[in-house]
Amino acid sequence: MNYKKVKTHTQTDKKNIKKFQVGDLAVYPAHGVGRIEAIENRVINGQKHDFYIMKVFDNGMLIMIPILNVNQVGLRDVIDKDEIPKVYEVMKSKNENSNEVQTWNRRYREYMDKIKTGSLYDVAEVFRDLSLLKFTKDLSFGERKLYDTAQVLLVKELSTAKNTDEDTIISEIESFFIADNPDNQEDLINCKSSGN
Repeated sequence: MNYKKVKTHTQTDKKNIKKFQVGDLAVYPAHGVGRIEAIENRVINGQKHDFYIMKVFDNGMLIMIPILNVNQVGLRDVIDKDEIPKVYEVMKSKNENSNEVQTWNRRYREYMDKIKTGSLYDVAEVFRDLSLLKFTKDLSFGERKLYDTAQVLLVKELSTAKNTDEDTIISEIESFFIADNPDNQEDLINCKSSGN
């Protein structure tokens, strides 16, 4: 099997490490929801280390996560169903600090940093900002990829938390932008029909 190995760091506070069991769902920053497939012990540089083996749902990637580094890499539980309205509020809210006046590469860096935090709230902000931006100007190639990444991360985790299909979540998310500006409906329909 091919594993993506996550960098190891020393972790001193072992009692505050988030624990997962085989079969648990978890979220890995920038990769999304997956399942803990195994807990394995490996010898690296002469020392034994325990790893979670997580399979990411979206692309089937297997990731080896050192158990001692779970907090540092940001592995976390899927959000509770009770938190979904808060995530939706982020998408419905207006961005006070519009990034539209920034250059695309600066926006890209800021958005990428937010996606890497692993916070679904940050991912929701990126998706909201790029959704609104694409109605006023063409997104750069990098921004388009970030938009797609944010959408996949949001939809996978929200559908998992809500225990519903992804199409339902996509419809709910799109309704926020249509409700805000009815002219956006045609743009959303065009995006769907072009495969975006």
